[in-house]
Amino acid sequence: MLKDLVTRCRSFRRFHEDVKISTEELKELVDLARLTPSTANSQALKFRLCNTPEETEKVFDTLGWAGALPDWDGPEKGERPSAYIIILCDLSLGKNKLHDDGIVAQTIMLGAVEKGYGGCMLGNVQRSRLAEALQIDTEKYSIDLVLALGKPKEEVVLVPVKEDGDVRYYRDENQVHYVPKRRLEDLIV
Repeated sequence: MLKDLVTRCRSFRRFHEDVKISTEELKELVDLARLTPSTANSQALKFRLCNTPEETEKVFDTLGWAGALPDWDGPEKGERPSAYIIILCDLSLGKNKLHDDGIVAQTIMLGAVEKGYGGCMLGNVQRSRLAEALQIDTEKYSIDLVLALGKPKEEVVLVPVKEDGDVRYYRDENQVHYVPKRRLEDLIV
């Protein structure tokens, strides 16, 4: 069951924008994050929830979407995320919590998939613009990651890594998104 959930937990970049995610559902996802382990039990991560059209547009305008697809500027209107969770670090409780960020982000994404949603973890963020747009105090918080969430509108297929070792994701003419994965045998040392 967990393997199925992990397999379905892909990076989705196009969504049914009209399918909304409620504030209560976003809080449920953050509650999953709250229960995860934390470095030195600092529990320094905080979360900014965005699910109104005004806020989601502000967030969208600060994001870079797909480095391996240079000719694609991100989802068009109607295919954008309907919600975001911004992972912040409370600098009074710690800093550089990259391990915590990863654990929390994946936990939230797994929870989103379990609810029938999907998402994308975005580190390509214009942080100062985002902080200004959402009035996030950068003296108190660092902006670590942005999680884009919504009802997926694309198919993501896992494929073996090519013979030349190229792991870049790509799309075909039907906009099916392919993600190369290494074989298990290649991972065990």
